[in-house]
Amino acid sequence: MTPKDQIITIDVIEPQATFSLREICERGHCHAEFVIKLVSYGIIAPLEETADIPQWSFDLGALARLRKAQRLQRDFRMNLPGLAMSLELLDEVESMRREVDRLNRQLRQLLGEW
Repeated sequence: MTPKDQIITIDVIEPQATFSLREICERGHCHAEFVIKLVSYGIIAPLEETADIPQWSFDLGALARLRKAQRLQRDFRMNLPGLAMSLELLDEVESMRREVDRLNRQLRQLLGEW
């Protein structure tokens, strides 16, 4: 199958959607043990962390982070501590970019370059 013949599937999910442990594993195409390890390393977090792991639920952000962790692990063969650190640094970079954009908008407003 050539790249142009590949079928791309897109899940349309409501922004407020929540997923059980089973559902996040299905959507992330992974085993529960992997999700539990990601939680233990602080890579993703259930909405309410309880001792009853099968009762955990996750939001859309956790699903997106799970998929990002999977890509990093696949592409760079990272271990879980490396994933945790890399994702934390990526979050910081994204936060700084948003702040720079905000400050640039403020500066343009002050200089009258709207």
